[in-house]
Amino acid sequence: MNTINKTNFNFPNQKSVYRGKVREVYNINNEFLVMIATDRLSAFDVIMPRQIPYKGQILNQIATKMMNDTKDIVPNWIMATPDPNVAVGHLCTPFKVEMVIRGYLSGHAGREYKDGKRTLCGVPLPDGMKENDKFPEPIITPSTKADNGAHDEDISREDILKKGIVSEDDYLILEKYTRALFQRGTEIAAKRGLILVDTKYEFGKTNDGKIVLIDEIHTPDSSRYFYADGYEERQARGEAQKQLSKEFVRQWLIANGFQGKEGQQIPKMTDEKILEISDRYIELYENITGEKFIKSDTSNILERIEKNVLNFLSNL
Repeated sequence: MNTINKTNFNFPNQKSVYRGKVREVYNINNEFLVMIATDRLSAFDVIMPRQIPYKGQILNQIATKMMNDTKDIVPNWIMATPDPNVAVGHLCTPFKVEMVIRGYLSGHAGREYKDGKRTLCGVPLPDGMKENDKFPEPIITPSTKADNGAHDEDISREDILKKGIVSEDDYLILEKYTRALFQRGTEIAAKRGLILVDTKYEFGKTNDGKIVLIDEIHTPDSSRYFYADGYEERQARGEAQKQLSKEFVRQWLIANGFQGKEGQQIPKMTDEKILEISDRYIELYENITGEKFIKSDTSNILERIEKNVLNFLSNL
């Protein structure tokens, strides 16, 4: 199956290209961004050697749908989605923090808690909690936005302000938007029989100084979901929760001796494993959006993207 590993387009008025772990972002005339979701798979901040069919389309379509479903409460950067793998929007200057918000003691927070820590990013954690218990109120645990594939680092609100990473006025807006988005995301998830456990949001400023939501939201790469049905029973029995996230990839890698640490080898990903992961991503899409996934034509995927983007840019 054709997948996108890397793109090398040269669009009219193109100024630069930024390549993240999964997305490639083209700067058009310092005004617009063309964001292409590749089929690369990243786990433990490491890009896997093989791509996952339809993964880029899935992430792009979930993110743009969720942006549309939240634009009444928080402005965002998107103008259009001219291709299943592409979003086009306003150029923004990103804030150098990711706003992580957690409704439950899971993932990184759960691991820190298990190690005996009772404070995360300056936020006190209640005693007596079990992994995957719900917090009394969602907590915001920011992280610094790492460059060049380095690991993001936890940081407290106090340190963000003290170091001048974000001004206090701006940070208050980021917190307000983060809580509003998480509340809306929680409501959307509940309608699908899901629990939005934790997620991250990224924000930027447009050229005219407006703070907007950027990047992706509520996708399985940026968020953790539990199935609501049976959650309480599983907690009461001390069982693992049934998850809807990229966690299944991480667990497979851990079971095969890889956590992104120095000297560890990425396990071999067979064709069968690649298709299994692709099928799981399609399942994620359909559960999160409540819509049937329609596979795009991937026979000439790069030509398709280039044609659709050029057509859109010519009409700007």
